[in-house]
This record gives sequence, structure tokens and C-alpha cells, in this order.
Amino acid sequence: MSIAPAEQQEADVAPDVRPDTPWITLVWNDPVNLMSYVTWVFETYFGYSRAKAERLMLDVHQLGKAVVSNGTREKMERDTEALQGYGLWATFSKDE
Repeated sequence: MSIAPAEQQEADVAPDVRPDTPWITLVWNDPVNLMSYVTWVFETYFGYSRAKAERLMLDVHQLGKAVVSNGTREKMERDTEALQGYGLWATFSKDE
């Protein structure tokens, strides 16, 4: 003879459906690359306008770094690897 188990209540837990987008790619200032080259990379890889690419390049040059893209971790890993392939000092991290 078997006894039915006690009725169990299921917790109402909403799944975490937020997109994984709090990641950024940073480009750091370096003593090697020319400002014109950094601008060209931003235009070429990201498709940024000349004005936006120059603004980001100036942030890199004057502030020491610039956030050049944001999105999922996987995309930031790809962007970072691509920028490193161009010879830039790039990293990615969680956007705080």
C-alpha cells in the first residue's frame, strides 16, 4: 500500500529574462598607434562615422581609455579580439 505524497507548493519564481548586455569593450591609450590609425580602425571595424570615431579616439588619447562598444559578453569578446588583431590595446568587462 502506498501513501500519496503531501501536496507540494511550487514557488512562483519569475525567470531572469533580462538580456546579457551589461558588457563593454574598452580601448586603452598606447604609445604605439597613431591617432589617425585608431580613428580608421573605429570607422572600419564598427562602421562608425568619422566624427564618432574621432571623438572616441580623442577619449582614448586624452582620458586614457574609451568605451567603444557594448552588448553581450560574447559580442564584447569578439570586438576585443578583433581590436587586438588591429594592434590596439583592448579589453572587455562588465559595465558597472
